[in-house]
Amino acid sequence: MATNCNGNGASIFSPKLQVEAIQTVIPMKITDPRFSRRIAIPENFDLGNLQRRFHMVLYYNKASETDSGWIVAGWFKESLGSAIVENPIFAGRLRKLEDDFELVPNDSGVRMLEANFPMNMVDFIDLKKKENIENELVYWEDIHETSPQFSPLFLIQVTNFKCGGYSIGISCSLFLADPFAMTSFLKSWSKIHNNLVSQIDSPKLPAFYTPNFTKIGSSPTLSTTSPKTKNQITNTLIFKNPKTPLKMNNNEFLKNLTSKCIGEIEGKIGKNISSNFTILVKENFGSIKMENCSREEIIKEEESGLLSIISTNWNDLGADKVRFIEGNEAIHVSCWIINGENNQDLVMISPTNDEDNSELNIIITISN
Repeated sequence: MATNCNGNGASIFSPKLQVEAIQTVIPMKITDPRFSRRIAIPENFDLGNLQRRFHMVLYYNKASETDSGWIVAGWFKESLGSAIVENPIFAGRLRKLEDDFELVPNDSGVRMLEANFPMNMVDFIDLKKKENIENELVYWEDIHETSPQFSPLFLIQVTNFKCGGYSIGISCSLFLADPFAMTSFLKSWSKIHNNLVSQIDSPKLPAFYTPNFTKIGSSPTLSTTSPKTKNQITNTLIFKNPKTPLKMNNNEFLKNLTSKCIGEIEGKIGKNISSNFTILVKENFGSIKMENCSREEIIKEEESGLLSIISTNWNDLGADKVRFIEGNEAIHVSCWIINGENNQDLVMISPTNDEDNSELNIIITISN
């Protein structure tokens, strides 16, 4: 029987996260052949853009007496290692070229952290509505500005709460994947994970079961995210451009599409996008292009009026389908984007992950 993670009515307090283990998960097979994705950057590229990232936190109740975040994380070592064989770019790194960057699947791996948080999960969810504390549940190492090839682009944090519930925090560089591509990978990985666990004789523990190697609760407390951007608060709005022949290489079309979406946003929130902002255009298996734009040059209502867009939100990701235990759906999901050290507004355009890539996702993140 599932155990609900209910609060006990105790007063809210602010305990500290305790990090119990950090490891790197590498692909189960060597990536061959290797391919790379070129990332075109503007001449006046601000290195603070390297810290642009997507965060997702999925909260799960304890599904059974034998369930815990420690056990789930223990099996991640094998299931994630298999999942990134099929999607090796998620284990890759950025490499600096003479004028640009490239994304290379070099088998360096995904960083995973296991932590303990001495609070009931439902109390934490209530508290995060009042305080900006959810960044404690996502692990991020700032990408090294001069040697980015040493920095992971995909990081995971599994946090165990006092009540037995746990969260899975996802951090992903926006140069690696947009939120829709990241969620698609998580769905694929969760299926691999469930298939793996279903073939194991219960209640066998995973080989990488952290409580067997350390005394839980005795580790030092520390922050797991960047102090430079951890308190950044943003607002993200999402649009779709439906059933349109893709024109990812048509710069004028993309700028008109951006203009249309910005006009919708400014009408909704009653606030203009910043006078200067960044556009990041991505293709599924092609190049990535970053460009600096000014609001003045891109807002052209007369040219964008005929474009069709649909307003949507984070629910469209379908993160509720990410279930690492069959039948145990996340009770709460949070998503947000960090706009990097320069905190400049961002427009991200990418194709959907369906078979014909017939739609475009337009994700606009404005700093509060």
